[in-house]
Amino acid sequence: MQSLTRAGLLRLGAAATLGAVPPDSDLAFARLLIATELLADDFYSHAIGAGAPGALHEARANERAHYKGLAALMNRAGQLPAQAGDIDFSYPAGSFADAGSIRTLGATLEAIQLGAYLGAADGLVSEPFRGLVARIAANEAQHLTIFEPFHSSFPSALTIEQASDALGLYTG
Repeated sequence: MQSLTRAGLLRLGAAATLGAVPPDSDLAFARLLIATELLADDFYSHAIGAGAPGALHEARANERAHYKGLAALMNRAGQLPAQAGDIDFSYPAGSFADAGSIRTLGATLEAIQLGAYLGAADGLVSEPFRGLVARIAANEAQHLTIFEPFHSSFPSALTIEQASDALGLYTG
């Protein structure tokens, strides 16, 4: 019988983790996060169309990359991720009227996204979802600073229910 080294054990653990099907709770969080990415992409597209500054182009590109990363993980888990045409988004009247209204809405949406990602980071149990979500949360915190200066050492995490309720304010 061959003995197992520490490195061998770590490789086996990594292989088992990558091959494991994520639990339903992780897939539910992933579906919610995909919806927040689609909302963010829609918001940034409207804001850019309204003449908002160039930093929003980079943020939109980030949101699209986040979507692709999450969608790839969903596909590997045998799940079809939502796509842009699957959800109708709506915004309060005047949301894109001027720089101030765009800034206010952007701060609100990015705070929802950051809270959703932090909640997911707390609740997810499977890799590679956890690692990806943690990296995206860091990027969402950067996006939030486009609209308002950071002011919290420990931003609030949202439960999946809180994040879903917040997202529901912008879906038709």
